[in-house]
Amino acid sequence: MQLIKVEIENNIHVISLNNGKVNAISPEVIVQINTALDLAEQQGAVVILTGQAGIFSGGFDLKTMKQSSEAAIALVTAGSTLARRMLAFPTPIIGACTGHAIAKGAFLLLSCDYRIGCAGDFKIGLNEVAIGMTMHQAGIEIARNRIPQHYLTRAVINAELFSPESAVLGGFLDQVVEPEQLMSTAQAVAEHMQTLNMKAHHGTKLKERDSILALLDAAIKRDTQITLNL
Repeated sequence: MQLIKVEIENNIHVISLNNGKVNAISPEVIVQINTALDLAEQQGAVVILTGQAGIFSGGFDLKTMKQSSEAAIALVTAGSTLARRMLAFPTPIIGACTGHAIAKGAFLLLSCDYRIGCAGDFKIGLNEVAIGMTMHQAGIEIARNRIPQHYLTRAVINAELFSPESAVLGGFLDQVVEPEQLMSTAQAVAEHMQTLNMKAHHGTKLKERDSILALLDAAIKRDTQITLNL
């Protein structure tokens, strides 16, 4: 089953989440995203990660999370490993947030190099605590990396959800545009990113993110050794 869609034009790869009404992040979705990223990496392409109208992603697939502790840990580990890959990806990844981005959906935005949201009555944030889940260590490290200190408690510990406009202040987005301008803006950003020297981009990215990548490696290992509170 095709859980994502990939469109390629002028060496810009648009990866669209396409898994039901909430774009749940399942093990299969992660496999397909990684496959799409493999191709983009091989071709040295700039990536745009997006969703469906009104929803970027509602987070991890709850059926998998409730299946067993082992299944939940495996999914969280795969999701954290994907986030680490995105943060170290050789070419720019642009997040085009089409609406709500909750939990793992918000973490995907936090793992992109540039994030564009669309205006509307949408919520963006990390609701783990609100639904009874103690946040995994890798998630905390990803949040610390992009969320300003004075928003961190609100976002991580208090599970506050933000409007697109306040999500810019909270570190989840870089700009907000009208819905009809979202993809054209993302394309324009991607075209600008193509003017970068990709070797220099990647080398600088790895230097700037050296600490978070090391913290994530340790956190991912630590998270596999605990039982999630589900």
